[in-house]
Amino acid sequence: MTSAPAAPAHLTPAAAFDALYARHAHDLTRQAIVLTGLPHLSQEAVERSFQAAWQRWPEIAVDPDPAGRVRAMVHEYALSPWHRMRPNLRAGQRPSPRVPAAPPANPPQRALRDAVLSLPAVYRRALLLHDGLGLDLSETAAEVEASTAATAGRLLHARRALAERVPAFGLAAETPVRQREILRERLAGLAALYPVAPPAAGAVRTGGERTVSRMTQGAFGLTAVIAAATAFTLVNEAAGPLPGRPEAGPPAVSASPTPGAKAREPRTEQAKHARTGQHAAAGGPVRRNVVRSGLLAPEAR
Repeated sequence: MTSAPAAPAHLTPAAAFDALYARHAHDLTRQAIVLTGLPHLSQEAVERSFQAAWQRWPEIAVDPDPAGRVRAMVHEYALSPWHRMRPNLRAGQRPSPRVPAAPPANPPQRALRDAVLSLPAVYRRALLLHDGLGLDLSETAAEVEASTAATAGRLLHARRALAERVPAFGLAAETPVRQREILRERLAGLAALYPVAPPAAGAVRTGGERTVSRMTQGAFGLTAVIAAATAFTLVNEAAGPLPGRPEAGPPAVSASPTPGAKAREPRTEQAKHARTGQHAAAGGPVRRNVVRSGLLAPEAR
């Protein structure tokens, strides 16, 4: 679980990548298993992280610590909370040729594994980097993107929790320096329990290139769909609105009424005609009733 120097500068990009992968893929897979307890997820985290590194190889190759860059990507991928929503994650833990089953652990190792996995993810990562890999406090804080004080607090709480849950290690009675030495040895033994068989570096590079090709094709396809939709909209706007159905007007009045049906007139007109007919029959003029303060108007008298 230690870092190795970077590859010589005279190597081709593919050869330099393959050398980096060959030196660190096994250890990074075991580190991810210690962090998650999930061998298949750990293998996936290593492959995806190295594929991302190959896609950005001109930037990774000139980094002062390319192994550290890839390690940070592996840890972040393995501890990502969105993996909890994957329904097939537990089923994916079955042993396979690429991820063999771990041998039976003794009781202290099982207790340490369970105790580490019970810690919050940020505590696990700080403990693995500082006590397991030997990074100093400032380097650990920089990699986990936290302040030095926060990282020191996480380490303190993680060691205290392990001392309570695994009393066989005797951490409670030791100094912080001795606690770090004990945990480094114990974590290295825990990681060594898991035999791993990462795929060849060339397969990882090829898989990353296929992923980039699919993403590029998908981007071109999406661009074509958007362009076609935009052109269709512009053509329709230039042609004007489509003709719609004519609005329904008032019903036509039939010249010949339906037999048996009487033409209806407004009620006021019917009343007016009725009064006119009555006065005409009586031989008198038609009078208008005009009311003024309760009295008839002079012309109506």
